[in-house]
Amino acid sequence: MKKILIVALLILGSATVGAQELKWETNMEQASQIAIKTKKPLLMFFTGSDWCGWCIRLQNEVLKKPEFVAWAKENVVLLELDYPRRTPQLPEIQKQNMELQQIFEVRGYPTIWFANPSKKDGKTNLEKLGSTGYVAGGPEKWLETANQILKKNNLFFQFIESLFIRVVKRDFFF
Repeated sequence: MKKILIVALLILGSATVGAQELKWETNMEQASQIAIKTKKPLLMFFTGSDWCGWCIRLQNEVLKKPEFVAWAKENVVLLELDYPRRTPQLPEIQKQNMELQQIFEVRGYPTIWFANPSKKDGKTNLEKLGSTGYVAGGPEKWLETANQILKKNNLFFQFIESLFIRVVKRDFFF
């Protein structure tokens, strides 16, 4: 009986851990395709995973918490752009990450950029929405900051869309 109970607890525990895991893409093109398909912005996490103390702290205090996991699944496509010192990395990922670091002018870690990807003439374009980094106060404070960035941009697009609809209706019906 004790063995059955232990096995049941192990299965239940591993299912709970699995439910909290997130899929972090490392390839920008793949992440962009998913974001375009799902109509979600990218959350681009610039990190030094094996040396940056603040990056590790952000991971432990926010990005691995159930509140963040639930929020991320609903709101963003996750892209990790890592700059490790000891962990080997594929040359094409290193190149991609260095190019994105320059485009987004990342000067310190951790930095998180939100961006809307789009495709034009076979090229991926990234519209910058805003950035943040480590925010003290746990997942609640960090998510408050992230939601402000996303909400601000969402309101702007709603405004532009309403203007466009007015112009189209006016030109179409008059």
